[in-house]
Amino acid sequence: MTTPIALNPASRASAIEAMSRAELDVLVVGGGVVGAGAALDAVTRGLSTGLVEQRDLASGTSSRSSKLVHGGLRYLEMFDFALVKEALEERGLLLTRLAPHLVRPVPFLYPLKKAYERPYVGAGLMLYDGMAVLGARAGRHDMGLPKHKHLFRKQLARIAPDIRTDQLHGAIRYYDCQVDDARLVMTLARTAANNGAHVATRTKVTGFLREGDRVVGVSARDLENGVDFEVRARTVINAAGVWTDQVQELIGGDATLDVDASKGIHLVVPRDRIRSECGFITKTEKSVLFVIPWGRHWIIGTTDTPWDLDLAHPAASRRDIDYLLGHVNTLLKDPLDHEDVQGVYAGLRPLLKSVRKTGGETTKLSREHTVAAPAPGLVLIAGGKLTTYRVMARDAVGMAVADFGDARPSITDRVPLVGAYGFETRTNQRVALSRSAGLDIGRVDHLLGRYGGLVDEVLDLIAHRPELGLPLRQADEYLAAEVVYAVTHEGARHLDDVLTRRTRISIETFDRGTLVAQEAATLMAAELGWDDATLAEEVDHYLRRVEAERQSQLKLTDQEADEARVQAPDIV
Repeated sequence: MTTPIALNPASRASAIEAMSRAELDVLVVGGGVVGAGAALDAVTRGLSTGLVEQRDLASGTSSRSSKLVHGGLRYLEMFDFALVKEALEERGLLLTRLAPHLVRPVPFLYPLKKAYERPYVGAGLMLYDGMAVLGARAGRHDMGLPKHKHLFRKQLARIAPDIRTDQLHGAIRYYDCQVDDARLVMTLARTAANNGAHVATRTKVTGFLREGDRVVGVSARDLENGVDFEVRARTVINAAGVWTDQVQELIGGDATLDVDASKGIHLVVPRDRIRSECGFITKTEKSVLFVIPWGRHWIIGTTDTPWDLDLAHPAASRRDIDYLLGHVNTLLKDPLDHEDVQGVYAGLRPLLKSVRKTGGETTKLSREHTVAAPAPGLVLIAGGKLTTYRVMARDAVGMAVADFGDARPSITDRVPLVGAYGFETRTNQRVALSRSAGLDIGRVDHLLGRYGGLVDEVLDLIAHRPELGLPLRQADEYLAAEVVYAVTHEGARHLDDVLTRRTRISIETFDRGTLVAQEAATLMAAELGWDDATLAEEVDHYLRRVEAERQSQLKLTDQEADEARVQAPDIV
C-alpha cells in the first residue's frame, strides 16, 4: 500500500488552488465528523470533492463529545429502536472494519439502585446485545464485544472498590466503545484527501454563488492569508452543525432547518482517584452520567442545557461542574472535589427542531438527523450523533447527487480509514517495534492506538531525529515526534490545534498544557517557519485561552462564564 497523503501547509495550499481553479462536483462546508465523512463519501463515489472549514478540523462539537461510539441505551427507553439499531451497526463497522485502530471496547457498569431494576435493565441490555448481533450479521462483520453480565454486590465490590455498594443491589456489566473523536475526524479528512479530496482548514465561507435560484458554489476567504476566492461546485453540502442557522442566513429567504444548541460539559480526573476496572453509567434527573476510562484518566459527563451564547467557545460554569461532581459523588466512597479536576471541556450538540421558535427542553429534541435541500444545488444536514456520522454523510451526499447521472452508490461501509490497514500486523509485531525503535512497550502501544498502521511514519521521524523519541518534558504521555507529526501529516497549523485536538494535553494535565506550550510551539515553529514573534504570539494566545477558560469555570451562570471565555478569541 502506498503512503497516505499528508495534511500539511503544502497540501492545504494545493487544495485551495485546485478548488479555485476548476468546478467541483461536491463542496462540503464544515470540517466536523459529518463534513469529513461527507467528503469521504463523495470522493469515494468518484466525484471531485472539496472540504472547507473555517477553523480546525473537529474544532467544534466533534472534539468535545463523550468520546463514545455506542448505540445509546437511553434511546431504548424512548422506544427509538431504529436509532439504536442503526448506531449499533455503525459501532460494529467502526470497531471491526473501518477504524479498529481508533475504536476500542470499554466495559461499563450499570449500578442497580433498586431490586426491580435488575430484570428491567437486564431485559434492555439483552435487547441491546441482540440488536448488535443482528447488526453484525447485516454488516457481515463480528460483533466484536462480549455480551452483558449480571453482577451482585460482592462481585461489584471486587471490580469497583471505590463505588459505594451499601445502597446498591449489584450491577450489570456491558460493553460499548470509545474513540478519540478529534482523531477520528482528522483521520476521516486524511482518508478523503488520500482518495483525492481537496481539504482546506482556516477557510471561511463568506457567501453563496447563485445563478438564478441555483447555488453554484461559494465565496470564501483564506483566513491565514486574507485572500478571497471562489469555489464553484455542482452542489454544496452544508455540514456546519450548530452553525447551520448562521449559514442559512447567508442564503437568504426562510430557513429550512432550525437547530438548537445544547451544552454538554465533561470533567477529566486522574485514573487513580477512582479504583474501578470498568466505567459506569447511571441516569440523572436531566441526562445520563458517564464515568469513562480514558488512559491515565477518567472522563465524567455530561450535562444537557440550552445554550444561545458564543457558539465557537461554549463555556463550562461553576454550576455545571458542581452538578457533575454532585452526581458522581453519590456513587463514590471517597468524593471528588474541584482540586481533583485536571481538565474541563464544553461542547454543543446540534439538536434539530421540527418547528421554529417552539421552545421546550433540548433534552426532548430528537437526535435523529434530517437532510434538506432549500435551494437547487444546496443540501443541509443537521442533527444526529457521532456514532452515526457515516449514515448522515451517506444521506447528505445521496441527496446532493440525486440528479447526477454519473454518481455511484456509497461504499464507505467498506472503506477502512488510513491507519486501519496494517494495524493488526503491526500490533502483532509490537515487541519487535519496541526493540527496533528503542521505546518501551507501553509507548509503542500508545502509538499504535493513535496511528495504527501509520505508526511507521512516526517511528521514521524518530529514526532520523532521535531527539523526537523523547517524551515532552511537561506532558510525558506524548512524544516530541507526535507534535512534529501533527504538523507534517495531520494538518495542525496552530499551537491550539496540537495541544487541544491532535493531542489531549489541554485536558489531561492539571496545568492545562501551559507548561508544555513553549516546548511544543518550538517544535512546531521549525516545521512551519515561524519567527520568534509568531512563536511568542502562539504561546501567549494559548496561555490567554487557558486563563479565560479557568476564569469562566469560576462563574456561576452561563452568561458570566461566556463573558469570561470570550476574552480570548481565536488566534485566526
